[in-house]
Amino acid sequence: MPPISSVIQHPQRVELHNEVHARPPEALTGALRIAHVVMLADAAQRTQSRAHLARLLRDHHLAPPDETTTHLRVEVGSLRLRWELHTEFVTWTFTLHEPAQDSPARRPASAIDAVPHDWLGGLPGQCLCSLNLWVFAARGSVGDVRVRELLNEQALVGSSVAGEQAQVYTDFAIHADGSSRILLFADQLQPRRLGRLVQRILEIETYRMAALLGLPAARQAGEALGSAEGELAALAQAIRSADRDAEPVLLDRLTRLAGEVESQHAATHSRLSASSAYFELLDQRIVQISEARLGGLQSIAEFMDRRLTPARKTCEWAVRRQDSLSQRVSRMSNLLRTRVEIEQQQSSQALLEALNRRQDLQLKLQATVEGLSVAAITYYIVGLVSYLAKGAQAIGWPLSPETTAALAIPLAAVSIWWSLRRLHRRMFVH
Repeated sequence: MPPISSVIQHPQRVELHNEVHARPPEALTGALRIAHVVMLADAAQRTQSRAHLARLLRDHHLAPPDETTTHLRVEVGSLRLRWELHTEFVTWTFTLHEPAQDSPARRPASAIDAVPHDWLGGLPGQCLCSLNLWVFAARGSVGDVRVRELLNEQALVGSSVAGEQAQVYTDFAIHADGSSRILLFADQLQPRRLGRLVQRILEIETYRMAALLGLPAARQAGEALGSAEGELAALAQAIRSADRDAEPVLLDRLTRLAGEVESQHAATHSRLSASSAYFELLDQRIVQISEARLGGLQSIAEFMDRRLTPARKTCEWAVRRQDSLSQRVSRMSNLLRTRVEIEQQQSSQALLEALNRRQDLQLKLQATVEGLSVAAITYYIVGLVSYLAKGAQAIGWPLSPETTAALAIPLAAVSIWWSLRRLHRRMFVH
């Protein structure tokens, strides 16, 4: 039996098969400092991002990524760098192991401090999210100090996660260093499970910010939709009382409005659709960390539900409002076009009726003319017969010219009339 490699392979089989292994979580152990930076980037900036990564790797005598690489994990000095290329953004995650002995007197530093500042300042794109995540082996009394020291207690959010084997705290605030902060106390987690938990926590913040990119677009769409809805209402009122002469102008205005609505819909549809997808991913990641209430604190799920629901509903409302307005404009355009077409048909019908009346008159006039033509032609033919009869008397024609002319009148009239009727039938029947 021939091996399967002898069968013609789909050109993307390997790529599609390996998609389930894309961006796998890393096994993590011990206390960690993690800096997570998300750079919003267009196609050119994502390409520059790969070159920027290659520059850092070359400085540390490491092989640069090839053109097909979309994610990479590599040790750069004391840092563990994780680079991921997404559809709209690029994520840079820097991980640094915390010293084994941790004292509450020493404020924990950020992993970003170990990144070359000149290289960091040149990251392509725009910073959408910057997060410092500290992972501590256990909470204890030092953990209480860290929570009060690093987070704002007035806005503190926290919960037990991973089946109550870890605790996570954050305040969802951008601090003086320009980054938000999350503290994770992993008391009993295995390395692989800890890696999955850390990745999901980072993705929660990433997808939260990516989802909110649709909010400005939804607000901008709301302003444009309000103006368009007012214009549509005015057009609807004008159409009700418009006469035939005003309808072409109204149809032109309605067509222009339809173009504006569709243009605005096309400009925001992609952004709002992406936000909807990011909101779904955010919900999935929150469910996957398996939260449980911790003391009297608000959980991440409760915080997101309370604070993000208005933004989510605004985006959803903008999409529904756009679709509804587009359908209303389409219905009104079809209604007005139908009205114009009916009036055009009525005008055409009236024109045809006028043409029919003209044709009837023409036929009647033609019949009258035909009668006169029969009489005139008969007169000339009878005159010719009279001249012939006068000439024929010299050779013995027995009848007088007047008698011959009188006898020729009915014959000539009938013959001419029959000839004209035959010609008329050939012309109008065939």
